[in-house]
Amino acid sequence: MKITRITSHVLEYDLPETLGYSQQYYTKRSAHLVEVETNQGLTGWGECFGPGNIARANKGIVEGVIQPMVLGMDPMARDVIWHKVYNLMRDHGQKGMPMQALSGVDIALWDIAGKVTDQPIYKLLGGAHRTDVPVYGYGMMLRPEPVADLAARFIDEAAQIRDAGFTATKMKVGFGPKDDIRLAEAVRKGVGDDFRFMVDANHCYTTADAFTVGRALGDMDAYWFEEPVAPEDLNGYRELRERLNVNISGGEAEFGRWGWRAILENRGLDIAQPEVCALGGITEYQRVLALAHAHHTPVVNHVWGSAVAIATNLHLLAAMPPLPGGLHPWEPMLEFDTTHNAFRDKLLTKPLNIQQHVKNNNGRMPVPNGPGLGVDPDRSVIDHYKVA
Repeated sequence: MKITRITSHVLEYDLPETLGYSQQYYTKRSAHLVEVETNQGLTGWGECFGPGNIARANKGIVEGVIQPMVLGMDPMARDVIWHKVYNLMRDHGQKGMPMQALSGVDIALWDIAGKVTDQPIYKLLGGAHRTDVPVYGYGMMLRPEPVADLAARFIDEAAQIRDAGFTATKMKVGFGPKDDIRLAEAVRKGVGDDFRFMVDANHCYTTADAFTVGRALGDMDAYWFEEPVAPEDLNGYRELRERLNVNISGGEAEFGRWGWRAILENRGLDIAQPEVCALGGITEYQRVLALAHAHHTPVVNHVWGSAVAIATNLHLLAAMPPLPGGLHPWEPMLEFDTTHNAFRDKLLTKPLNIQQHVKNNNGRMPVPNGPGLGVDPDRSVIDHYKVA
């Protein structure tokens, strides 16, 4: 069997409302799918992390750089392909967009491997430690409106996510310490005293401001404080972890085993959040997971994108061993964006229906059992939304 073509599909549409996080507001939803075809008629699907113009640039890397390197190769030789591509791109980017592009190709190769062997990916990874996964819903996105109005909105939205059956919820911050603490207090009010909530700063704070917000979050019993400072500030993460009474999480902006080694050896994270569609795909994710567990750091994957990314993460979370073991081990969660996402709800020929499963299954989502990813994108949907 040989690889005959790799196609990059960049999808996009206008959102019904403006949403944002600490770095920007945005009005469009996008996704970047990768399709790998073979001479035996098998097709694999993957996804690259990165929206908008990032996806358009990554399309050039997927089709113009990676495709010529791997045409004619055996798609089952995933590790060989991974190292060939990484080594040939190493001089031009050990992190960032080249790794995002490689991630989508690698995931598609795992999808092919599952179809060749007639097994779901979690079986290729060694089996399922769990057949369903708890799901947390994130929402409470920033909007261009007064903080007082946003706080009132956050109270209601947080309560709605809780009442929808999710096991926890996550909010965004980014207006500055005083206003962000006010928004966090609104979410705590919305979900009540006993419901788990998390706060995502998307690396908007100085270390000093992160301490101010982090102390308040500790008083509110927030579960984790995500990306409080810039991902390059490893010492800042360690200082925050040592002195705050809230879990420090992060890592979505790190790529590959070498970057993750530095993070984990620095002991700056309570919870690691690798992004499989960015760090190098499933092949490299397995190495990062092993590093995290070797440093006794639990993992909750970062998840962003379409139903392909969600399905990929369901397999990874199913195959993730408990850390530590025991009768009631610490358990990972699936991250779920509760805002409008047609590429999650409409992309597949058979939708995942995550919200329905969450509501009817005590906040848990079953893992797909079909070969490979166990999902099939609808080509008519791809054609409708494709912009590049």
